[in-house]
Amino acid sequence: MDVRIISEKDFLALLKKDLIEIDALPKLVVDRLAEKGLKIATAESCTGGLISKLVTDCSGASAVFDCGVCSYANEIKEKVLGVKHETLKAYGAVSPQTAKEMAEGIKRLSGADVGVSVTGIAGPGGGTPEKPVGTIYIACATSVKTDIVLADFADKNNPRCKNRQLAAALALYCVFLGI
Repeated sequence: MDVRIISEKDFLALLKKDLIEIDALPKLVVDRLAEKGLKIATAESCTGGLISKLVTDCSGASAVFDCGVCSYANEIKEKVLGVKHETLKAYGAVSPQTAKEMAEGIKRLSGADVGVSVTGIAGPGGGTPEKPVGTIYIACATSVKTDIVLADFADKNNPRCKNRQLAAALALYCVFLGI
């Protein structure tokens, strides 16, 4: 499974290179989806619905946004999104495998053209040496492929809200690039 790793510094550099302001990402995504006649649905764990909020804050969102599922609990990941119990048991909720199944599950559940998911450890607690705070997986599923990114925001100075905001913005950036 190919997983691209992007640090906070790298993400901000990509935005700068592409001349994109982080606050402009939601509207750019909504406009691009509308332009292409596509719909999006979200499956969020550690961002707690923030991506859905950012998208629906934009004028025109009703034409492109199908639904959002806040699947904080593993039971919801399984029952609603169709994440396999075996995946959660073998790899955990914070894994590229789970992120992939979440994105593909929300796409299937909603009938949207694009499914985006986020699962990770926003902090301040919950991290381990293998998966420290700031380890966040993002998946973007389209009809062609599912891309997976490891957002490596493991900066001990980042508060929970910053990790969540960065993860939501990176998820939107991944959608923007993938559509």
